[in-house]
Amino acid sequence: MRDIHFAYTVFMNSIYVPMLGSAQAGFPSPAEDLQEQAIDLTRLLVTHPQATYLVRARGASMVEAGIFDNDLMVVNRAIRPRHQHIVVAVVDGEFTIKMLYQRQGRIKLKAANPTYGDITPKEGQTLEIWGVVTAAIRQFKP
Repeated sequence: MRDIHFAYTVFMNSIYVPMLGSAQAGFPSPAEDLQEQAIDLTRLLVTHPQATYLVRARGASMVEAGIFDNDLMVVNRAIRPRHQHIVVAVVDGEFTIKMLYQRQGRIKLKAANPTYGDITPKEGQTLEIWGVVTAAIRQFKP
């Protein structure tokens, strides 16, 4: 795996955001069920600060995995990539986000959209895994 040098911001202060419990995505629940607490977003999303980076997803190849165009991926290089992990990979110098398939000595990168084909490395082709995707952040326009 190629050594990457990133400029990291040291997380000296955590970011706490109020959390109001959970809310039904179907039928409404009484508001008094919601208990206010605080969530540390840094602790929740960044378990290995020196090995974590963000990358923006482009395209629709991972929509069935819940990753959409323009989502922000939290990627952790400290996690060893395993079968069925969603990974950031570099294939012949091109970045891609796909599901890692590793079985019986075979490796391929699988899309989570049937209109996209799998990537199976061929003889002489380079494939590097640059980290495991641990979260997707989707922003909505207000």
